Amino acid sequence: QVQLVESGGGLVQAGDSLRLTCTADGGISRYAMAWFRQAPGKEREFVASFTRSGWSTKYADSVKGRFTISRDNAKNTVYLQMTSLKPEDTAVYSCAAGNLPTRIPDDYNYWGQGTQVTVSS
Repeated sequence: QVQLVESGGGLVQAGDSLRLTCTADGGISRYAMAWFRQAPGKEREFVASFTRSGWSTKYADSVKGRFTISRDNAKNTVYLQMTSLKPEDTAVYSCAAGNLPTRIPDDYNYWGQGTQVTVSS
């Protein structure tokens, strides 16, 4: 079992950058890690993920080229660097841990509480 805590959200303007942090209380190297987001009135949406090894990453088409997922195993931390933010990126962003780096929320066993990102136009 692992507990995840996100931080780094906030209110920014379109075009700005923001870095989200997900800190785990245990070794993240055992898990595939991912970021998801959920906007009001919408379903949870896959953003990015990487395998346990960290060598392979996936991104949603909507964020490809703008967002970068990374991790620091020594700190049990996963990051989501977001650049060129758009108003449509506004959502609650949550990190998740699971066995496989899929795009399906139900495949992940552990979730953080989420952090709000709001992008104004």
